[in-house]
Amino acid sequence: MTDAPYDADMTAPTHSAAGDFPRDETPIVPRNSIAGRALVAVVAIMTFLASLTTGAVMLILASAAEWQSDVAREMTIQVRPAPGRDLDAEVAKAVEIARAAPGITDVRPYTAAESARLLEPWLGTGLTLDALPVPRIIVLRVGANERPDLDVLRSALAGRVAGASLDDHRGWVDRMRAMANTAIVGGIGILILVLVATVLSVSFATRGAVATNRPIVEVLHFIGAKDGFIASQFQSHFLMLGLEGGGLGGGAALILLALAGLFGDWFLGTAAAEETAALFGSFSIGIAGYAAVLGQIVLVAAVTAGTSRQVVNHTLASIA
Repeated sequence: MTDAPYDADMTAPTHSAAGDFPRDETPIVPRNSIAGRALVAVVAIMTFLASLTTGAVMLILASAAEWQSDVAREMTIQVRPAPGRDLDAEVAKAVEIARAAPGITDVRPYTAAESARLLEPWLGTGLTLDALPVPRIIVLRVGANERPDLDVLRSALAGRVAGASLDDHRGWVDRMRAMANTAIVGGIGILILVLVATVLSVSFATRGAVATNRPIVEVLHFIGAKDGFIASQFQSHFLMLGLEGGGLGGGAALILLALAGLFGDWFLGTAAAEETAALFGSFSIGIAGYAAVLGQIVLVAAVTAGTSRQVVNHTLASIA
């Protein structure tokens, strides 16, 4: 019996009768290991939580922007009862002054009953408030691109209407802006925690994979395989795991957010839907929100691949 002839590179035998033997290439890191599936689950959970956080932040920012726009475009004048003065006449003078002010597009004076009704959430219903000095409210609307001179308006009200005061709701706008900024900081903090947890999980998984396949890595290293080649094998492996986990978690979050938007449309007109719309607007994160979630999926996959490469490079340096 004669041995089968070898190729010139001495890497694989050839067979003259049946042709070349099949060459089965196997990856350095097994694709369907228990550690790999566990890492996919961890990355999916982390991405799901990060995506939900991003969606919530986008909803809060959109709602806060709408609130700030509505509140900034609305002002109120309070006319308090003064001894010896006709309150209805004072309200009429305040309405006249407000309508003459530049930038004011709409002026709506509340009646005495409407002004008293504003106190019902605090005092309850069925009370007689005729003996109480309940102020009269006048609501002013400012044009979209208008900036009325509030100092002039305040001076005119103070000089001609007794007990009148102008409230531009600036304090409410500042509170809404602070709330929106707090939501942004909280969302960024959660995202950073998710990335840190992902880095730690990938680091442990990569060290486990290197330890399991250390003999193979050492053989490849000693026969001349470059560190970049070995590291790229681990990087591509963990990149696919990161994309799989990120796609599962981010996709589940996108489906959940889309369903929330659909449910909001289905229950439109109900009391619960009105309360939800008051807090979260249309309950839709929009194109920017979906793009942010997709960007998070790519970011998680990139962090997974980059972390694995750094760990492998450090391990190869210790072998050398």
